[in-house]
Amino acid sequence: MKFLMRERVFGIGDDHWITTEHGEKAFLVDGKALRIRETFELKNHATGHIDAVIKKKLISVRDAMVVEREDHKIATVKKKLITVFRDKYLAELEDGVGGGEIEVIGNFTDHEFHMERDGRRIATVSRKWFSIRDTYAIDIADDQDVALLICVAVCVDHLNAEEHHREA
Repeated sequence: MKFLMRERVFGIGDDHWITTEHGEKAFLVDGKALRIRETFELKNHATGHIDAVIKKKLISVRDAMVVEREDHKIATVKKKLITVFRDKYLAELEDGVGGGEIEVIGNFTDHEFHMERDGRRIATVSRKWFSIRDTYAIDIADDQDVALLICVAVCVDHLNAEEHHREA
């Protein structure tokens, strides 16, 4: 299933819709203001339920974000320290969502990357599929946890934007 996401707009206090490829509202990314750490809620439009909460880790050797579901950590997303040819991010998964890792590989600045789990491509993120400015698509395999993978994409987008903001 394909979803459309806005590029680098995830700021504190900002709210943004994630839509289906047909323009139907699917999720609301609700940036929470007045919190000690950066926090985003992923709200399911169909149910009104908060599917996940994303929080910036306060104390960390390197920038990382934590994804929680029903007050339980399900993933930690951070940039991989040692890579040979290009940047990579890792989502370290907790046992409640199958454990293991999701490796995120590609060109993060241009929003051309994919996610792999156990060597299998489970999602592809691309700006090429749509001509809408400042928008990119995420195509998620049918048998995957949609909310989790959208959260991983939001984390990668946010962490990458922060890194480039610091370098500027």
